[in-house]
Amino acid sequence: MEVYKFGGASVKDAEAVRNLLNVLQAQKQLPNVVVVSAMDKSTNALEKVVACYFNDRKTVSSSFQEIRKFHSNILLDLFDNDQHPVFKSVNGFFDEVLRFLDSNKSTNYNFVYDQVVGYGELVSTIIISHFLTENGLNNQWLDARNLIKTNNTYRTASLQLSKTQRHITQAVKPNQLYITQGFIGSDSNNFSTTLGREGSDYSAAIFGYCINASAVTVWKDVPGILNADPKLFDQTLLIPEMSYNEAIEQAYYGATVIHPKTLQPLYQKEIPLFVRSFNDAVAPGTCIRKNKFMPSTICCYMLLKHQIFITLSTLDLSYIVEKQFKKIAALLQSHQMKIRLTQNSAISMSICFSDPFDHKEAMLHELRAKYDVSIVDDVNLFTVLNPQTDQPDFIAQGTEILVKQITDKRLQFVTRN
Repeated sequence: MEVYKFGGASVKDAEAVRNLLNVLQAQKQLPNVVVVSAMDKSTNALEKVVACYFNDRKTVSSSFQEIRKFHSNILLDLFDNDQHPVFKSVNGFFDEVLRFLDSNKSTNYNFVYDQVVGYGELVSTIIISHFLTENGLNNQWLDARNLIKTNNTYRTASLQLSKTQRHITQAVKPNQLYITQGFIGSDSNNFSTTLGREGSDYSAAIFGYCINASAVTVWKDVPGILNADPKLFDQTLLIPEMSYNEAIEQAYYGATVIHPKTLQPLYQKEIPLFVRSFNDAVAPGTCIRKNKFMPSTICCYMLLKHQIFITLSTLDLSYIVEKQFKKIAALLQSHQMKIRLTQNSAISMSICFSDPFDHKEAMLHELRAKYDVSIVDDVNLFTVLNPQTDQPDFIAQGTEILVKQITDKRLQFVTRN
């Protein structure tokens, strides 16, 4: 039992869908489950529809029409007959979205977001399912909303593992090819939920965990996991193998190849994760597994942009000790901040974090009631894993360094441009 995951770039147009077929045909054995993301920038386009719904409803129709046209062009390229059942299925999904927006009474942005945005995955997978069948790969399409069960924290839903495992075990059988969606699930009331942006890798790991997969493979537009983002650094190296811990740390500090949550369920069952290129279907890529480590000579460079840097000090000059740490961390967590770096002295504490849901002002209001707060917006967090003894500070050149931390395993800078 194996699981494959294909992201949006791997199904961005009709030619990319044909290449997905080629990748599957090039393998010695087909996977049991193929998890697929929305096509190209469909998620962004659906997010725009949600924004129009709340800000200017007269523009919803035109925004949605662009999405219909994009997918219609792909359908017409892939299928010779516009009477093929896939056209009806795709239009049926889009009609569901419009019916929801017409009848919805909720003013909860996150709830509406999750009811709309996941249709990108539903549409892409029904297209791919029909296309594979047309080309001799019989498969069964599965609606991940019926399988992956979560709580109702919309946009960042938490997995309910026991329910999910029961549903997936019942639905997925050996020697059958299944096509399903990443990113989406549903709550106890069967409302759609999402696992966070870029959550399709996590979905693949969930399926892998639940079916006791022998491996999970994530197909990307890079040859595997590199030691730096090739869009930011001129020279990069392929990392042939690494441990779960090393991969999780890379993901946490900004490497975008693997979603941070992906490794956790695989680690529990020691399921190896392969990162391979859909542009070279036979290349081995990178393998992440237990007791495999990066070469110690390879430095890895990560960059997180658009972070926030705050420094807190007590109003009465009292020490910031463990009890204060806990309260501050809990407050940031309650506002869904993602803490990346902390540093403290006797009476002050500095924190670098991201604010994915724009809750900063509400959080600052609470902090300022108890602390003196200074803030720097839009900072960069540079992280170097496996820094060499002569590691230069070139990555921070031309910037103001607000914080620098170094250990034998990690070098970090928070910088202001």
